[in-house]
Amino acid sequence: MTTRILELRSALGSGGGPEKTILLGAAHADPKRYSVTVTYIRDLRDEAFDLDRRAAELGVDFLPVTERNSFDPRVLTRLHRLIRERAIDIVHAHDYKTDFFALPLCRLAGAIPMSTAHGWAKFGRKDRIYNRWDKWILGRYPLVVAVSSKIKSQLVAMGADPGRVRVIHNGVDTEVFRPDPEAGRRQRLAEGLPPDATVIGAVGRLSDEERFELLLEVTAKLGLYAVLVGEGDERGTLEKRARELGIGDRLKLLGHRTDARNCHQMFDVYLQTSDTEGIPNALLEAMAVETPVVATAVGGTAEIIDDGVHGLLVPKGNVDRMASAVRRTVDDREATLQRVAQARDRVETELSFRRRMEHLEGIYDELVRRFPRGGRRRLRWN
Repeated sequence: MTTRILELRSALGSGGGPEKTILLGAAHADPKRYSVTVTYIRDLRDEAFDLDRRAAELGVDFLPVTERNSFDPRVLTRLHRLIRERAIDIVHAHDYKTDFFALPLCRLAGAIPMSTAHGWAKFGRKDRIYNRWDKWILGRYPLVVAVSSKIKSQLVAMGADPGRVRVIHNGVDTEVFRPDPEAGRRQRLAEGLPPDATVIGAVGRLSDEERFELLLEVTAKLGLYAVLVGEGDERGTLEKRARELGIGDRLKLLGHRTDARNCHQMFDVYLQTSDTEGIPNALLEAMAVETPVVATAVGGTAEIIDDGVHGLLVPKGNVDRMASAVRRTVDDREATLQRVAQARDRVETELSFRRRMEHLEGIYDELVRRFPRGGRRRLRWN
């Protein structure tokens, strides 16, 4: 019997790590056992919404739902109709808004709710209120996937039953993301980087939470080159900061790219500067292509990198420690080569996307066994 799954998320522009994980998961699900539909609640204000194209490239059944404002009641009506018409078995939510929607929708339509907690923003008062509300809501779900042990501990602290929260780390496609030094050399030439340049790089949305201004400060401190792959509201701010630091001519902002594999290959060091993370997909990609990694010890990062074994961990916000770790990575080539080999081995054995899907499909099967069709509408999710 085919299990019908609805992956549900509210869209945030062109998408980042969670978006990539959701679309790849839908594309890699066993078609003989699972029928997966991906639905994004699309805000008309999202100017960079290109998930339609990315889903089409992957052959994913993609049905965006457009909302006029943050809480458009018509969205619930459309989602309820979709769940009923497609006889959805599991509604898999992925953020605070869809976490809130999925419980009543499943109660009305006779589906099973589950959620993946990817992490929470920690900036303004509004974010903190939403975060606390979301953690409370997730405590009512029959099962929640946390992408890191740290996220699981946060949910349990808010009252979630530990037995209902499973940790499944994000994964990387190790067949796509493989070491290819020649591709890196070609990419450097294409981007106009000097052949002998030492390049610090990162991939992600150009937003406050990534703290890319710290990467620029490390670049200036060490006299290196910097490459950022991604787009976002902070682009102008970063360009201005680079000029202030005197590195405007040594910064490349490549915008949104579909060739992340090749971009990773041209970095001498991948530097993660963020203050908060779940399990960063871009970091996994860097590890998979054997790019040396220096990362802030935040969120789930320390769960995938053992300091000194797979990369180097540094305190968040500490430019001096970041610069020291980058310099150590560049100068001690023998130790660095040992770390990148260990990092590649770890993603192949523990953090591959196929391994993640095996765990996730096991959860889908468990939920369908626990809550068979016919009796779900009588259940109260609490």
